Amino acid sequence: MNKLFAANWKMHKTTAEARQSASELVGLVSGKLKAGREVMILPPFTALAPVVEALRGSAGFLVGAQNVYPQKQGAFTGEVSPGMLLDAGASFVLTGHSERRHVLGETDDLVGTKTAFGLESGLGVILCVGEKLGERKAGELKAVLERQIRAGLRDVPKDTPPARLVLAYEPVWAIGTGEVASPKDILEAHAFVRHMLAEIFGPSGSELRILYGGSVKPDNASEIIALDNVDGVLVGGASLKADEFSRIVLA
Repeated sequence: MNKLFAANWKMHKTTAEARQSASELVGLVSGKLKAGREVMILPPFTALAPVVEALRGSAGFLVGAQNVYPQKQGAFTGEVSPGMLLDAGASFVLTGHSERRHVLGETDDLVGTKTAFGLESGLGVILCVGEKLGERKAGELKAVLERQIRAGLRDVPKDTPPARLVLAYEPVWAIGTGEVASPKDILEAHAFVRHMLAEIFGPSGSELRILYGGSVKPDNASEIIALDNVDGVLVGGASLKADEFSRIVLA
């Protein structure tokens, strides 16, 4: 399976800034990307088309969206359907990101509905899971991960192609805080996620990619990527500058 380096730009960048950043990243990475690696940019909705255009013809690059609504169309003001994302050039979408869960109030049930509907509609999905600091301190890591994974994958067909479904472990306490889970923390969490995937999908569970997300930077990326069951990274703040993110991609 290819290692995946995903840049979640969150609510940053105008269309012009997004186009420039994507073009700069291509210039910095093209011809240097190691075999078996893919790069994904997840810009805000308004910048999807410019980023798709900037990446056109660049091998190893994908575009994803940060959110989706689980309906084809309708009276859902402010929401975006899978068909709209596909039309804009996105091939993947995030579901269950910690900010959607804990800032915007999305439930495990809604995350599962989005995940299944996104896949059914032709998108690849990166399902995010992870615990808050209080949950970790209370020894609830595995309970939280199991709850989120079972709900998130509740209606996902067991024969879903592994290339179209990715999980991302993101300890909430390490996102945007500068705190990074230790290698031991990451190994423990990713091993449990792998166990859950094997339980749910059988042998194909070993083929699904598991990303780590949480204050990934150029100086810790290579160590994280080298860990067992880490098949790439989901990067937030460090992905906003092309030169910084390129160092992670090329680590």
